[in-house]
Amino acid sequence: EISHALLHQKTLQIKCFHDFELFDGVSQYEYEANCFATDYLLEDEDVLEMLNADMSFFQAAAELKVPPELLDFKFRMMKRSGVQIVDSTINSNSDFLKDIPTSGIIENY
Repeated sequence: EISHALLHQKTLQIKCFHDFELFDGVSQYEYEANCFATDYLLEDEDVLEMLNADMSFFQAAAELKVPPELLDFKFRMMKRSGVQIVDSTINSNSDFLKDIPTSGIIENY
């Protein structure tokens, strides 16, 4: 959500009451926000370290404490920047965060 505020300040004024799910499906804004979160939370070196430790994709995500979908975004971003990396075992949509269960997170914080 922070990335939405930083990346799309002008658009937020227009779409502040706009329900992306109803009108846009998976928007470019969600994709950009996920890329921002991915870069913020995951360093290339940390991801490569997990893979060099012969961890599976899902083990690496668990060790890095991120949803596998976010690690999938990191894999794709690293590939686009020229890093030689194996393919992700999943193909995430930009709206994956809406499906992650949140019960217990707020209560235990």
